[in-house]
Amino acid sequence: MKRLLVIGFLALAGAAQAQVQTPTSEASGAILRGLDTMTGITKDIAINVGQTETYERLEITLGDCRYPTGNPATDAFAYLTIRDIREDKPRFEGWMIASSPALSALDHPRYDVWVLRCKIPVAVPADDG
Repeated sequence: MKRLLVIGFLALAGAAQAQVQTPTSEASGAILRGLDTMTGITKDIAINVGQTETYERLEITLGDCRYPTGNPATDAFAYLTIRDIREDKPRFEGWMIASSPALSALDHPRYDVWVLRCKIPVAVPADDG
């Protein structure tokens, strides 16, 4: 039985390494959503890279936001540092993924924050006039 588990684990590890990485592009900012779990009220938070925004008792700093180059609407990856103003250490520091918010989530008793999308510049059609 142990041998089967080890073989299965090695097969999964090999499959994970074989995945092709998708090229990403950098965005100027991100759109996050905050939830106060006590009141049920949500708020969208627009933040630029390098900025710190305050949401209730949380200070949220955006380090980077990336999206798949070929299909920007499919996902967003944001590097966030989230600190409760009453605490010295951050409650969260790392990458959050819009398509899998539970994979790397903020651990706070009252607030929840997740990534919706990156801010992507809208292409303006050329004026032929």
